[in-house]
Amino acid sequence: MNRFAVASVVVAALAAQPLSAGAPKPKKPRLDLRATPRMSFSPAHILLTAELMGGEDVEEYHCPEIEWDWDDGGKSVKESDCTPFEPGVTRIERRFTAEHDYRNAGIYTVKVTMKREDRPIATTSVRVTVRPGLGDQTPMED
Repeated sequence: MNRFAVASVVVAALAAQPLSAGAPKPKKPRLDLRATPRMSFSPAHILLTAELMGGEDVEEYHCPEIEWDWDDGGKSVKESDCTPFEPGVTRIERRFTAEHDYRNAGIYTVKVTMKREDRPIATTSVRVTVRPGLGDQTPMED
C-alpha cells in the first residue's frame, strides 16, 4: 500500500470516531425500593430500603437528598452532610432506609426520590397493602 492510501485510511478512521471518543461515560446505577412487609394489618410498621444497584460511583449520586412520599399525606426528607467527591476514591452511599407507620387500612404507593441540588436524579416506588386490623373500620378498596 502506498503512503497516500495509508493516509486516506487513517484519516477516514479518525473521521469516523466521535469527538468524545476518549473515556466512555460512566454507567449510572438504578434505584430499587423494597418494603418489609409489603402486606400487613393495621396499625402497620413498615421498613423501606432504597438501594442503588449496579453502575459506577459517579459524582451525580454522591450525597443526595432523599425524599420519601408515604402516600398517606406525609413526607420525609433526609439531607446528608458529606465530604467532597473525589473520583476514584469516594464511594457513594448505596443503601437508604426509613420506617413508617400506617394507622389505617389502604393500598399505599410509597415513592422515594433522590435529588441533587433540588433536581431529581432517580425515583422509584413500591406498593404497600395494609388490611384492616382489629378495631380498624377503614373500608378497603382493591
